[in-house]
Amino acid sequence: MADVPSNTAALPANEEQRLKSLHSYGILDTASEQAFDDLAGLAALACEVPIALISLVDRDRQWFKSHIGIDLAGTPRDISFCAHAILTPGKVMEVNDAREDERFRYNPLVVGDPNIVFYAGAPLVAPTGEAIGTLCIMDNKPRHLTDMQRRLLAGLAAQAVTQLELRRNVLTLEAAMDSQARYVNQLEREHQELEQESATDVLTSLGNRRAFEERLATELAKGSVNGGVTGLMILDVDFFKRYNDSFGHPAGDQVLKLLAGLMKQACRSYDFPARVGGEEFAVVLPGTTRESAFVVAERLRRSVQRAVWPNRPVTISIGVALAAKGESASSLLERADVALYHSKRDGRNRVTVAGEPGVGATTA
Repeated sequence: MADVPSNTAALPANEEQRLKSLHSYGILDTASEQAFDDLAGLAALACEVPIALISLVDRDRQWFKSHIGIDLAGTPRDISFCAHAILTPGKVMEVNDAREDERFRYNPLVVGDPNIVFYAGAPLVAPTGEAIGTLCIMDNKPRHLTDMQRRLLAGLAAQAVTQLELRRNVLTLEAAMDSQARYVNQLEREHQELEQESATDVLTSLGNRRAFEERLATELAKGSVNGGVTGLMILDVDFFKRYNDSFGHPAGDQVLKLLAGLMKQACRSYDFPARVGGEEFAVVLPGTTRESAFVVAERLRRSVQRAVWPNRPVTISIGVALAAKGESASSLLERADVALYHSKRDGRNRVTVAGEPGVGATTA
């Protein structure tokens, strides 16, 4: 059909910088993440549509970080509605009936499955100004957004960018920490050694509760002399009793052993991981900062969420606290436990960092 108009969007004037900004997030072709799925789900719910996507527009394709109500993982860029939406970064693009829009009436996504009729896309605008994709919604019948729905869609798109920034900051901190690990490893080599066999948990080969309490006391004492800050991470397996009840205690023991291995991989060489109770674990974090402690905890949480587990997926909840000057081990443990409680109360599978004594916690 030579007379059919092309629906291919023009390239933005800042296309190369836009692609550079997109790729800097390291998000393309990554696994699904609950935070992004939640935002897409809220957009679909608020706008009363069956389909919502977080779409990232690459050089020759659009890729969906989240897709609600549709099985596609992406499409070619030249048939993408979102390639048009990113041309106006400060505006929600709304197509009330694609069958009557010259840009889209012959689009294969309109004339064929999934038979898009209505589309609205709020650009995902990086802090530097480039539109890297959209939070978009679709329906197979004509409709109009209300002013409130349009504002909600734009607000959720801004939250998606905030999540991207947080994710990138974590990756950046990880890279910085890894590049310095060899220097810290040399200075803290003595912290790498395990206790004697009597101080080792038989099932997981991690430190046991006694070894953990001794190491925590030692690090707090060192910190009071040299000014270093000791951090503490407390974690346990979400719904572990339910797992044992469903699959048996041997299967539960296998989960604990696999979790111990992931802890060793996620922790720094001078951290001290231990099993302190049934499904409860702890990590002593010597000479740390709030940011470094969060990175270790979040890296562990994500590795557990993404791991392949027998029987069903497994997640963990984590509480983190940093010792104040002169703080006792019992006080530090109590604040980490409270942070863990907040992680469970707020939905599990998350990290909560305690504030200073008497100050509220922060969940991520």
